[in-house]
Amino acid sequence: MKKVPAGIVLLLFISSLALAQVKSPDQFLGYKLGSRYTPHFNIVNYCRQVAEAVPDMVKLEQYGTTHEGRPLLLLYVTSPGNLARLEAIRQNNLRLAGLTPDKMAPDEKAPAIIWLSYNVHGNETSSSEAAMLTLYELVNPSNTRTKDWLQHTVIIIDPCINPDGRDRYVNWFNSVVGIQPNPQPFTREHAEPWPGGRPNHYYFDLNRDWAWQTQIETQQRIIKYNQWLPQIHVDYHEQYYNNPYYFAPAAEPYHEVITPWQRDFQTIIGRNNAKYFDQQGWLFFTKERFDLFYPSYGDTYPLYKGAIGMTYEQGGHSRGGAAVINRDGDTLTLWDRLYHHFTTGMSTIEATAQNAPKVVQEFKKYYDKARTSPPGEFKAYVIKADEGDKITRLKQLLTRNNIEWRHTGIGSYNGLNYFTGKMAPLKTDSQDIVVNANQPNANLVKVLFERNSLLSDTVTYDITAWSIPYVYGLTTYGLSSYITGLPKSAVPDKAKTKTINGENSVAWLIRWNGLNSVQFLSSVLQQKVKVRYAEQPFKAGNEDFDKGTLIITRTSNQSLGTSLSSIINKAADKAGIGYTAVASSFVDKGFDFGSEKVHTMQAPRIGLLAGDGISSLSMGEVWHFFDVQIGYPVNVIWASDLTKNVLRDLDVLILPDGNYRFLSDRSMNEALKDWVTTGGRVIALEGAVAQLASADWGIKVKKGDDDKGDKEDREDKKDDYSMLRRYENRERDFIPGYNPGSIYKVELDNSHPLAFGYDDTYFTIKQDNTIYEFFKEFGWNVGVIKKDNQVAGFVGSKLKDKLKDGLIFGVQEMGQGAVVYLADDPLFRSFWENGKLLFSNAVFMVGQ
Repeated sequence: MKKVPAGIVLLLFISSLALAQVKSPDQFLGYKLGSRYTPHFNIVNYCRQVAEAVPDMVKLEQYGTTHEGRPLLLLYVTSPGNLARLEAIRQNNLRLAGLTPDKMAPDEKAPAIIWLSYNVHGNETSSSEAAMLTLYELVNPSNTRTKDWLQHTVIIIDPCINPDGRDRYVNWFNSVVGIQPNPQPFTREHAEPWPGGRPNHYYFDLNRDWAWQTQIETQQRIIKYNQWLPQIHVDYHEQYYNNPYYFAPAAEPYHEVITPWQRDFQTIIGRNNAKYFDQQGWLFFTKERFDLFYPSYGDTYPLYKGAIGMTYEQGGHSRGGAAVINRDGDTLTLWDRLYHHFTTGMSTIEATAQNAPKVVQEFKKYYDKARTSPPGEFKAYVIKADEGDKITRLKQLLTRNNIEWRHTGIGSYNGLNYFTGKMAPLKTDSQDIVVNANQPNANLVKVLFERNSLLSDTVTYDITAWSIPYVYGLTTYGLSSYITGLPKSAVPDKAKTKTINGENSVAWLIRWNGLNSVQFLSSVLQQKVKVRYAEQPFKAGNEDFDKGTLIITRTSNQSLGTSLSSIINKAADKAGIGYTAVASSFVDKGFDFGSEKVHTMQAPRIGLLAGDGISSLSMGEVWHFFDVQIGYPVNVIWASDLTKNVLRDLDVLILPDGNYRFLSDRSMNEALKDWVTTGGRVIALEGAVAQLASADWGIKVKKGDDDKGDKEDREDKKDDYSMLRRYENRERDFIPGYNPGSIYKVELDNSHPLAFGYDDTYFTIKQDNTIYEFFKEFGWNVGVIKKDNQVAGFVGSKLKDKLKDGLIFGVQEMGQGAVVYLADDPLFRSFWENGKLLFSNAVFMVGQ
């Protein structure tokens, strides 16, 4: 018998000792998994325990931190041999995708990479509990099946994408549950309070942020995701507790760039999941409700990155508590929920391990085809640079998504203008950029830049239009040929600062043309700088300045003395903008700085309402905008605490989308009107506009043609047999009146302060069928939709004729104050970049 070297014996002994020390979740936590909710810190502690116990199989990495300071973790789990060469596996995987600078041929016999993402919605809590059980069973020394799987796979586990939301829910639930959970669905523990645990700290839905990366959690996670590019990605969720489990294959519509292989392997995994569910007699459904279209989900974004992206949905959600009686009379427990998620996770790993060579080969084919035969109607997209910062923000988005772009250089081309829909000649300059389609991320480029998405089914789970040119408001051309372009480093950024007359300056001029202008204004207002803005264009120092230009004069800021120029310089540097300093308030053309056409701005005291009846998503967008994006103080107020005394300490009151009880209270409604007439400003968004319309504030909902028929016409329709409906078609009968989210062109009156910084066109994301009548007096029709102004997305046939000739953005003057009506959301999910200046105008310009 061959003698084993003593060193190997010792190594084997140490390895077996480590495995023996791995604690199960029950052993570590001190309670049976599923008997209670685990706070995030203990999930972290358990993950660290496992990583320390089996360092040859598990690597733990902290990839980020949430707004509330909680760690974001990844665990890499695989065989000892694979873990020892983990970095080489990662580099090889990027070679498969053609994303490394070296010319080495990739190894197509590499292990498949599976990424499991848990708890993106904080109150869908069972999945993080399942993550701990999955982690344990992958390294459990008595589990022989997983040892074989890990030879062929690398498993990446994110145990909790949204720790802040999870702990918001878990800490609340643990504070209201008794010794035994109450399964009655009408009890307190099944009704979490506003805003709920679903969103993150700023009340954003992280499952709709993958492509846009507006939130800190997403930004940090996508860096790691793009460094690995898994072949399989599973996003774990929960739905209403009466629903059976859902897993892939997904529902239609599938986006057209999704490949037959991606469809087929969803079915392979789905059948494997079904095998285990059938063995236990668990109900499930597939091919319904959850489609693969909108690009920013945890299943679609990975699909557009070459993976098999899937959503798994367990019944439960916050209404599930720790136990709940469903409509069948069965009691669904937290253990049931987490074990179902555990089962699909292990099944997915098994199916992938069994097909690993094919999975890896198809991944490489996906990227090979993307580079050599990119999809879409255009080979290149030329984006014209703006005078503000939108092109800069777009370049940041492209870079975060690993989308290749270059500067165009100076040239002449022909292309289809997105905004006119017509072929036209164009000339490019050094600041313009081009995105060529023949690149590894060609499919994502096609999805993000497509003018109109092809819908195989009009029943969708989310918006149907998101095209980058409309989102950013940047003139874009689609070209039929590639442009070589210039490397990023070959074109320096446009000069930011131009100073004339130095310390002899009497005024500083800052163009109002982007979010960076707002950031500058926010900074100087908080340092007590007095700022003016120009109502009309003017010319000074041989430069032309448009409406809305900020003017800071030395005369009005004498109290700041010599520090004024330093404040301006620091604020400009921080915001990344330039300014022009002039030696005289006398302008060459237009109105001098002392004219009544130059308005003094006050630093507004802003109130933002929150609480029951208000959309936490809408409120969170506004809160995040002030707190993170422009750094301006905002007073968040419970709507139930709004009183006359509170209003006295405010200049601007923001009503996010929602339903406000106080508007139904006559005395408070009148008090709010009185506050406006004495100089206050209300900014109402979406549903709040509709409620103000019903509360007789002066704006009126525009009725469609269907609402105007006389009584005889309506009675005739009663005998119309086409009104008879079939029960089996009930889910589709609403489609003609359905607007899941489409893009409309809005025509602007850019002479009004609400539209300063824009030309005469704006593109809005419209998600409902509501528009408003034009103001005939005492109001300004700043943004209107005219006939045939839909440019992208799906709108039901009954709505097409209704959504025309109406008001979307308006301002109503009331005494010394004003009401700003924003019927569509200009801050939509914080990725609708072109709306941020419009919202800023409502806050800082209107009524000043």
